[in-house]
Amino acid sequence: MKVLVATDKPFAKVAVDGIRKEIEAAGYELVLLEKYGEKAKLLEAVKDANAVIIRSDIIDAEVLDAAKELKIVVRAGAGYDNVELEAATAHNVCVMNTPGQNSNAVAELAFGLMVMAVRNMYNGTSGMELMGKKLGIHAYGNVGRNVARIAKGFGMEIYAFDAFCPKEVIEKDGVKAVGSAEELYSTCDVVSLHIPATVETKNSINYALVNKMPKGALLVNTARKEVINEAELIQLMEERADLKYMTDIMPAAHETFAAKFAGRYFSTPKKMGAQTAEANINAGIAAAKQIVGFLKDGCEKFRVNKK
Repeated sequence: MKVLVATDKPFAKVAVDGIRKEIEAAGYELVLLEKYGEKAKLLEAVKDANAVIIRSDIIDAEVLDAAKELKIVVRAGAGYDNVELEAATAHNVCVMNTPGQNSNAVAELAFGLMVMAVRNMYNGTSGMELMGKKLGIHAYGNVGRNVARIAKGFGMEIYAFDAFCPKEVIEKDGVKAVGSAEELYSTCDVVSLHIPATVETKNSINYALVNKMPKGALLVNTARKEVINEAELIQLMEERADLKYMTDIMPAAHETFAAKFAGRYFSTPKKMGAQTAEANINAGIAAAKQIVGFLKDGCEKFRVNKK
């Protein structure tokens, strides 16, 4: 069995070493394709691969057509919108992610962005503290739960809304569950976004919703840029000079945000949430273990596509 690690943005060496150890201990061959740049190189590399580990790399129908021997793709990370799930199912390929492995890294970055915002981008002027502020966590999954854990150390009042997470699960963590996104935004000084990009959520963070936030509000996005209605957020920030937006996913309208809202807007130059040595290692090794479990025992615990 051949396992291909196809990463245009490579894993750290220590992560690759850990992946290799897991794969070779199972008796499989590991092949690396790093910094490949051109899709043609990926198409060639997948031809005889039985399993593939990726990061943000695109696995679409064309790649799946080329991968005649492919049985499984594992996205080392939580999000998997870079894989065409229906095409994978049509090709009888299992797709998995590695939920939870990057969660602390993303949560810590969310707080880095919060502190930067309330301290006025470290411009030397007097800012505010997070202690005592109301934090709203929009989606209470692995990242959201880590955000809640860290927020307790900051002394914040913590609220959460998740349409798919039972109220009792949220409240057993000492977090106040609210009944709607509208209630969350109208209640909280800071909202941290952790929703996936789906048909239902794309452009859902819009003028009407964000405008419910109180004066001096801060919106932090470490999720997906597609969930933001950028045109409406620009309009709202033009009307509300008190509103700040911090994001780990550069908007399509980044230049407009940067030009119009200096001191109230910041974007990382590329998505940085999972860019820590620890998260890199955790996600890579988890992906390798899941491939071994699938190929040896048929384990599909983290499968995200239909059979």
